[in-house]
Amino acid sequence: MAGTGSTDNDQTIVQPAVADSPTARHAAPPTARAAVAAQRASFGGIRWGAAFFGWLSANGLAVLLIAVLGAAGVAFGLAQGVDSADEAAAQAETIGLGGAIAALVVLFVAYLAGGYVAGRMARFDGVRQGLAVWVIGLVVVLVLAAAGAVAGAQYNVLQELDLPRIPVDEGTATTGGLITLAAVLLATLLGAMLGGKVGDRYHRKVDRAGFPA
Repeated sequence: MAGTGSTDNDQTIVQPAVADSPTARHAAPPTARAAVAAQRASFGGIRWGAAFFGWLSANGLAVLLIAVLGAAGVAFGLAQGVDSADEAAAQAETIGLGGAIAALVVLFVAYLAGGYVAGRMARFDGVRQGLAVWVIGLVVVLVLAAAGAVAGAQYNVLQELDLPRIPVDEGTATTGGLITLAAVLLATLLGAMLGGKVGDRYHRKVDRAGFPA
């Protein structure tokens, strides 16, 4: 009786441990995914520090690309009836479309790189990091433009720094100018968000490497 009782007790103790079912086998992998989810909960969302450095990267690359395009324009584009950069400036209306397209491409690539930097630094929510890069750029431009308008043209930091810009006169809110402004905002926004998504994908590959197939 005592022997049977002990075996019965042993069986009741052993039975909970013998849960070798497909459900139990798949209980371990979610712990790794749960760890990533916990990290996202703690470190996800917009990281403004990463977005700021992404914005700095975007501006640095934009200035570099504008310098390269400027040199290439003087070397090649101005060879067709224009002998100097001064003459090119005097005939800006004839090359304005090409300059606008080139500036749009430069700004898109620059903000693509800036979004990538922010997304790679922040690890999570790459699209949001790219959006934050774009918001910082927009706020900085608005603040500096307002400061220049209030304090005078000599304090127009954007003009003094010669940052990349679309060749549109700020004083004329024409239909073409508004369309160009909308194109700039859209190109930089898409570039930043796409770059953030690409930068975020690297960390997703690292996370998937720890999951069983």
